[in-house]
Amino acid sequence: MEKYSSFAAALSDLKRRGYEADFTAETETVCLYYGELDMRMDPQEFHVDECYRFDCDSSYDSNAVLYAISVPVSGIRGTLVDETGILSCHLRLKI
Repeated sequence: MEKYSSFAAALSDLKRRGYEADFTAETETVCLYYGELDMRMDPQEFHVDECYRFDCDSSYDSNAVLYAISVPVSGIRGTLVDETGILSCHLRLKI
């Protein structure tokens, strides 16, 4: 895995490597949502390829977790940003 100096550098590099979709998490149903295709995926349908944690007390990206995610069936690859760290307990099993 890469080592990034900032959240912005990590996100930029992941986008450059083809992780272009912007995923969001629906915590009530524990699924991943891709708004562009109005697509919901259960945890068994996607894979967390990489995970980066940023703990900087004085910057915008404090306590953020950045996930690089792929969906094997559709070939979609994208990122999920967890600014609070809450999702890590749900997704950690997939890493």
